[in-house]
Amino acid sequence: MSVVSISMPEALLERIDAFADEHGYSGRSEVVREGTRTLLEEFQGQDIDGQKHACTVTVVFEYCQPAVQQRLTGVRHEYDAIVSATTHAHVQDQYCMELYVLEGTTEALSEFVNTVRAVQDVRAVDYSITSLDRDPIEKTTKS
Repeated sequence: MSVVSISMPEALLERIDAFADEHGYSGRSEVVREGTRTLLEEFQGQDIDGQKHACTVTVVFEYCQPAVQQRLTGVRHEYDAIVSATTHAHVQDQYCMELYVLEGTTEALSEFVNTVRAVQDVRAVDYSITSLDRDPIEKTTKS
């Protein structure tokens, strides 16, 4: 097995250590491996013949971070083909929250989420995917 060196804030490292202890992991490496597997597999198995999905993406960042807001606006324009709506809100006088409503294939949704996750100084990214039936007639009905 290869050894990889990564940098992370001390507070995050402390949370990983506490999580490992609380949940019976052998150590940090096991937690990071499992988290990485989960991240890499999160969109697999959801793409059925290019079926479209609706998706909401919530992004949180600290208030007074215009550079983050500007980068997120750039992402929104880059993915204009799948972004149906956006809204901006202030939360707890400390954070800004962007909510995106998307419609597209899992590949396109995954690209959007991963691009937003890569924006520096974003504190949290959460999403929810809802499958859209391509043809409601294909549903089984009682006669």
